[in-house]
Amino acid sequence: MKKKIIFLLISLIVVTFIAVPFVLIYILNHGNPYEKFIVTKNVSTHLEAMGYTDDDLLNQSYIEPKYLINDSVYHGHYKVVFADEPHLEYLYGVTKRDKEVVQFCEKETFIEESSYWERTTEKTNHSEDECTDYMN
Repeated sequence: MKKKIIFLLISLIVVTFIAVPFVLIYILNHGNPYEKFIVTKNVSTHLEAMGYTDDDLLNQSYIEPKYLINDSVYHGHYKVVFADEPHLEYLYGVTKRDKEVVQFCEKETFIEESSYWERTTEKTNHSEDECTDYMN
């Protein structure tokens, strides 16, 4: 009986040591799946509650920035391009504490055909009344 327990414990330890690197590599390459689920679900629900339909949205997707952003929101955030403003890219995040959706004050403006973007904080058609700083 003791041999079975010892064998089981050793097997569990070996499997853990083998699995942990694979899990870490997956998270580094694809982002945290929990954060992706939370952000995608909450922002989609928020946009629907604001009255936007799929016809209003030209593009929407979850993105992982390559640098640190605001510490009060999850690292991954949601990019939205509205059909009536195809030159602007709005960014949304979800707060860690209350899981509330916030729009970042900074929007990215498409400048030319060469895929060059410039940040702006000006009020636009789809700017929300309250926003949070991207790099705060």
